[in-house]
Amino acid sequence: MSQFIYLASQSPRRRQLLEQVGVRYELLLLDADEDTEALEVMLKNEAPSAYVRRVTGLKLDAATARLKRRNLPSAPVLCSDTTVALGRTIYGKPDNAVGAAKMLHELAGVTHRVLSAVAIQCGRRRFEALSVSRVSFDAMTAAQIRDYVATGEPMGKAGAYAVQGRVAVHISRISGSYSGIMGLPLRETALLLRAAGLKI
Repeated sequence: MSQFIYLASQSPRRRQLLEQVGVRYELLLLDADEDTEALEVMLKNEAPSAYVRRVTGLKLDAATARLKRRNLPSAPVLCSDTTVALGRTIYGKPDNAVGAAKMLHELAGVTHRVLSAVAIQCGRRRFEALSVSRVSFDAMTAAQIRDYVATGEPMGKAGAYAVQGRVAVHISRISGSYSGIMGLPLRETALLLRAAGLKI
């Protein structure tokens, strides 16, 4: 039975969440010639839940291939992906400040979904789960959006915000998994890790 997992993610938030519940991990980061952005391309008319599950599976495929290439000791590999959706519209990571402001303008004053998929490869077995939460934003003025974007916090974040950051002053309601909104739903992750044979 493995006493640790490989975390195939560059997200400091996912590391923090695993540490919060005492899961030992080693990072399994990309090789220089790997392009994770290419895995996140959306398919035409793809539903948000299908999208986030598919991207997580592709990332896990790439990570398990990386593990074999490096001849590393065997252990479960964990991947996760998070996306924000309003109806069937998927909000990924903004390309720039203008894109971030546009996303926040569309999300302000409404309730949207945050979908986090988790997948673990343990030998030939794969375990998967999906967490869906809802976040309600207050209406935000153009100046408030501009000031938030200027902090740089929205960059690299699905939906152009970090729930644990400064935008929290504009969030009126959360329903679901707070850790899932951050990027790794801990309840679902714990259930998968137990299924894969880890004590947690």
